[in-house]
Amino acid sequence: MMVLFAAFHLACFAVIWTGFSWEAFALCIALYAVRMFGVTAGYHRYFSHKAYKAGRVFQFVLACLAQSSLQSGALWWAAKHRDHHRYSDTPLDSHSPRQYGFWFSHLGWIFNKQAQEVDYARIADFSKYPELRWIDKHHWLPGAAMGVAVWALGGWQALVIGFVWSTVLLWHATFCINSLVHVFGRQRYLTGDDSRNNFLFALLSLGEGWHNNHHYYMASARQGFKWWEVDITYYVLCGLERVGLVYELRDPPAHVLDGSRVASAEIKERIAQAVAHRFCPDRIVQRMQQRWAELHQGHAITDWRRHWSEQLAARRELLVQRVHAELPSLDVLYRHARRRFARTPAMEEIVARARELIASNVMARLEASPAYA
Repeated sequence: MMVLFAAFHLACFAVIWTGFSWEAFALCIALYAVRMFGVTAGYHRYFSHKAYKAGRVFQFVLACLAQSSLQSGALWWAAKHRDHHRYSDTPLDSHSPRQYGFWFSHLGWIFNKQAQEVDYARIADFSKYPELRWIDKHHWLPGAAMGVAVWALGGWQALVIGFVWSTVLLWHATFCINSLVHVFGRQRYLTGDDSRNNFLFALLSLGEGWHNNHHYYMASARQGFKWWEVDITYYVLCGLERVGLVYELRDPPAHVLDGSRVASAEIKERIAQAVAHRFCPDRIVQRMQQRWAELHQGHAITDWRRHWSEQLAARRELLVQRVHAELPSLDVLYRHARRRFARTPAMEEIVARARELIASNVMARLEASPAYA
């Protein structure tokens, strides 16, 4: 995988020998758009979320078109993506910027054996079709066939600029939905994760940039919920529905569009944990110990440690009060939560729970310290 990835990036520089032409660049844009539609309409909205229906022949066409992007098999991609929604921005999410940082979430995870593992039981609804299992096993075939066809029809310049450039651009545009769109943008809906709506990436990915909308109601074939949220994939699907190639496109219901769905206890807990995670309990403990040492500057080091031990063991209630005095205020936590997550009447409850989590983490470290023992 790493060899293929590096080879394609290096091959982009072969334009030095093939030369550049606007015709080849137009081919690059066309192949990018067609295959991005395969990723968004095929891999994502059809195989991952069953947001519409298609006949058996056309679903095979969708799988081939998606796999021409060289992003592995449709069954693998969809099973992995279902896990992403199930565990979004938790340690079990293979490409979470919150958990593993930007570069790992953007492309590092595709070279990680553990992160690449997938449970095919998650895609049993589609893996029952033998032709889909076959094309998933030979996932490289559609991309290789497209590359050979481009070279045969247009020569080396068309291959390098039209096929190789568009493939690399397609990879990074897709990866940005995992990385950048979980960092930059706005949250309209409370989802318990860092998914955001980003207009620029909605254009580049034919509608996938409305990522917070999608995480709020993933079963919709339409991801741009507002009239001004451009969703090119959805428009093309509507056209395909008119000619009978797809049918039963699912739209978000009214209670989803107005955001009136009540946040579940699980979502509130996940947000509270995310807010608490941004405040390091070890630093709070160090600050408390430093202040305690400053109050006892005239004593020997063993002497103030003895006082610290007595403070922990004999006056735990006072210690709890001191811990709370060192914690970030509810206002600070609230402002932090508002910057990261959508508005919700439950935000005060979430912030209070986040403060409880920070306090319990600090107490656990204090009680585990040698002084306490």
